[in-house]
Amino acid sequence: MADSGYFSKANAEYCDARNVNAFIAVGRKNMPPSRRGPTYETWRAMHAKLMAPYGREAYARRKSIAEPPFGQIKEARRFRRFSLRGLSKVRDDWAIVCLGHNLLKLYRALFSEHAFATA
Repeated sequence: MADSGYFSKANAEYCDARNVNAFIAVGRKNMPPSRRGPTYETWRAMHAKLMAPYGREAYARRKSIAEPPFGQIKEARRFRRFSLRGLSKVRDDWAIVCLGHNLLKLYRALFSEHAFATA
């Protein structure tokens, strides 16, 4: 699953070459690119895939899988900006934020009242 900002012929071909069943949003307004060239055919195929019942269902699951962690990290962890500059430092900063988020989820799952009741 990917947002519309990631739709391109190159990305679609990359996924196809690696046998990835990609669902890449083609844009909010669903306006196709120019009808000339190979990008239009790629757009049309992805749009048809997303509009099919299985495509709608698959892309709808993204809301409950991919989006909540970002909202939780921003709101519950109050992480709004990176502390360091530079791509490698930002990656490290993000890795620490994600580690803390996942450890807290694991802690809550292992040491909740429900976990003790079923043990």
